[in-house]
Order: sequence, then C-alpha cells, then structure tokens
Amino acid sequence: MSGNSRSFAIAILCMFVVASVTLTSGCASDSYAAKGAAEGATTGAVAGAVGGMVTALIFGGNVIEAGARGAVYSGTTGAVVGGMSGSKADKAVAAQKQAEREAELKKMKNEIGTDAFNGFVALAECKYGIAIANAREAAKSKKSDFALAGIWVEALTEADRKRDAEARALLPEIVKRDRKIKDEAVAEARMREALQELGEIRVEYDLPAVCST
Repeated sequence: MSGNSRSFAIAILCMFVVASVTLTSGCASDSYAAKGAAEGATTGAVAGAVGGMVTALIFGGNVIEAGARGAVYSGTTGAVVGGMSGSKADKAVAAQKQAEREAELKKMKNEIGTDAFNGFVALAECKYGIAIANAREAAKSKKSDFALAGIWVEALTEADRKRDAEARALLPEIVKRDRKIKDEAVAEARMREALQELGEIRVEYDLPAVCST
C-alpha cells in the first residue's frame, strides 16, 4: 500500500495504539501492556486489511484503500483490547472493543464466506496448502459470492507462488462469474493489484513480502 491513504492509515493506527497503551497502563514501552497492544494490533490489522482488500476485490472498489480502512479499524480495536488485557483494565470495556472488532470481521466473513476469508488470511501468512484447501471448499458454495471468493483465493495463491499458468487458467471462470470484470485482461490486472497489496500488507505486519516455496 503506498501514497497518502496508507500513510494516513498507519499514522492513525500508531497514534491510537500509543494513546491506548498510555491511558490504560501508564507503563514503559516494553511492559506487558505494550506487548499486548502490539500483538492485538497486528492480529486484528492483518485480518482486517486482508478482509478489506478482498471485499473490494469481490464487490468492486479500490483494493488498496479498502485494505487501509480494514487495517485501521481492526488494528486499533485489536490494540485497545491487547493493551487492556496486559494492564488488567476494565474487562467490560475491553470486551466491548473486542466485540466491535469481531463484529467487523464477522461482517467480512458473511460477505465472502468463512472458507474464503480463512483462505485469504492463510495466504497472507504464506500457508499455501491451507489457502488452497479453503479456496476449493469455498468454490463449492451455492452462494455465488462465496464461490467467486474461493476462485479468487486459489488464483491469487497460485500467482503468489509463481504458478502463473495455473493462476491464469482460473481467470475465465472469474470473468464468467463476475459481471463487473469484462475480460481476462481486466481480471489479471485486478489479480496483480491484489498481489501487490498483499505483499505490502505482509511487510507492514512483519511477515515476508515473498513467501519461501
């Protein structure tokens, strides 16, 4: 992710994490609370960024901007919960923030299906076998959006591990199922855009930009 949208997203995330840790714990940066905030932010932001990117890919929209919005929302709520857990702050407030984050992730899962969502998250974590297994399960769904998401998971996974022929072989099916994509050239352009964003999401959250094969 690059440009003003990513810089703005990261700035908001960082400020929110710092403010949350400071207000709830008053601890040093290496305290348990700070570590809890960092872990909560990373876990929530990766899932949120991937989920935001994918919903834009499936339903239309700017993949990069959607990833930024997902990361900011899920990351900040995850940071609050992580920080509060570390400092033993009010459990009711922490539970509320956790519920908000889970509700947003649940919304994303409801839009593309749990199998496809889990497949995309596995892909972000370089777990190709899990990604493909979830992708093929999602593709069996009778819900058209779920099935389309599954095909996208498999196409992106194959492209990410440099199996371009296998990835391109799935593009005609994507064009067939997605009326917003007029031909295979458009589908491939969207795929490349999503792969670029995926790599940047990985780097941003201390994951390898390119997975080892």
